[in-house]
Amino acid sequence: MKKLASIATALWFAGGVIAGSSALAQENNFTLELNSAKDNANGCRLTYVAINKTGIILEKTAYEVVVFDKDGGVSQFLILEFGKLPIGKTKVVQFDLKDNKCTNISRLLINDVSECEAGGKNVSICLDALRTKSRTNIGFGL
Repeated sequence: MKKLASIATALWFAGGVIAGSSALAQENNFTLELNSAKDNANGCRLTYVAINKTGIILEKTAYEVVVFDKDGGVSQFLILEFGKLPIGKTKVVQFDLKDNKCTNISRLLINDVSECEAGGKNVSICLDALRTKSRTNIGFGL
């Protein structure tokens, strides 16, 4: 009976460690959310929410983004610069797509990383740890 209790305790502890590791893995990321897309006098204003949970200060962050029109054709290539992102910091950034209505955009694709610098060096974490999501009707992802 004592042996069975020890096994049960070991399994319970291992399950907690695995669950804890999973939670940590989910936190070690860079989240980029397309929060809103609204037409204005200049075109379509995209609002992004960026959250750096990578555990390192991102000194320079920029992405090459491809805009697809409502028919699925490529209409624009953009460089979206998010700048410096401290650890745990949430940053809201807006970009205007000049002469483009939001209803003409079907999706936005992160094509590549334009800049990703930490500790004065180029690093790959900006793509490796990237998680995207959209709160709009516009698709957004890798």
